[in-house]
Amino acid sequence: MAYTTINKSSDYFLAKTYTGTGNAGNTISVGWKSDFLWLKSRTQTYPHYVFDTTRGGNAQLNPSSNAAESTSGDNVTFNATSFVANTQAINEGNQGSDNMISWNWKANGGTTSSNSDGSVTSTVQANTTSGFSIVTYTATGSGDITVGHGLGAAPDMILTKTRSVSYDWRVFINTPDAGGAGKALQLDGTAALTTNNSYPSPAPTSTVMTMGRGGDDNNNYANGETLVSYCFRSIKGYSKISTYKGNADTDGPFVYTGFKPAWILTKPIDATGNWNLNDNARNPSNVVNKRLRANGTNTETDSDAFDFLSNGFKVRQNGTAYNGNGQKYVYMAFAQNPLVATNDVIALAR
Repeated sequence: MAYTTINKSSDYFLAKTYTGTGNAGNTISVGWKSDFLWLKSRTQTYPHYVFDTTRGGNAQLNPSSNAAESTSGDNVTFNATSFVANTQAINEGNQGSDNMISWNWKANGGTTSSNSDGSVTSTVQANTTSGFSIVTYTATGSGDITVGHGLGAAPDMILTKTRSVSYDWRVFINTPDAGGAGKALQLDGTAALTTNNSYPSPAPTSTVMTMGRGGDDNNNYANGETLVSYCFRSIKGYSKISTYKGNADTDGPFVYTGFKPAWILTKPIDATGNWNLNDNARNPSNVVNKRLRANGTNTETDSDAFDFLSNGFKVRQNGTAYNGNGQKYVYMAFAQNPLVATNDVIALAR
């Protein structure tokens, strides 16, 4: 019986390291168009940067900052099988001799469509096979709005940023043990899961997500503001969004995903703590210890975090960053290989 519809995970997600040249035209091969590109210098305290093929390579946002979208200069060029770090990206994404990491997601090759499922019209670039969509829209009116996301099933995690003004990134996790409607996290901060008006009831459906306009977020989604949401849902054998509970021991919990992980984003949700990023490109063998923080400009640090296994990951740290005693952590993981492919090929441990 087929375990997954995605036999080759690297057709949809790829972590790729590269070295900056200090010159325009640094081409980094991915194998397909990187519709959602996340960059970070490992050796310099530059911010994180994200680009996508809907907003264009000249429009940068910073996951580690609440700054509005910057559109000065041509930062990156998206080619059919690569991206290119251009002149404006030299300092942040292409400094000479800098060690860089890029995280790449495939959507729909830059092709978008208009979506009128919600109360406001959205522009959607979706890949229903891999459970990922890029959604841009403009808030209208004064009450809560609904926005079509194009996934065909309810998203499990949504990252939302107001593009036109400086306002915090909002993160919604649509799982019963990680908040649900009415609660949110902040990608550019360390706060625990809190009641928040960004994602009120009802929870996202297979067609729309509800965006709140009350309280603090009235300004975030004020009439006329432009926004982008990155929507993800778990796909068997390829991605998983869920939680685990720590035990404060180097023999930490084993977390079953159903695939060999390539990339994991984690954060404690019942206490303050960083958003930690680990991947198989910077750590091709266990222990996985090369850490970056999505909410900070920190350079890469060494801190034992996980063993990546054929069917999940084993927590190897006994500190609160990954494994506080009794603490709950949310994670989003993407696969290097499914545990079992449709041709019955089984993923091997590292």
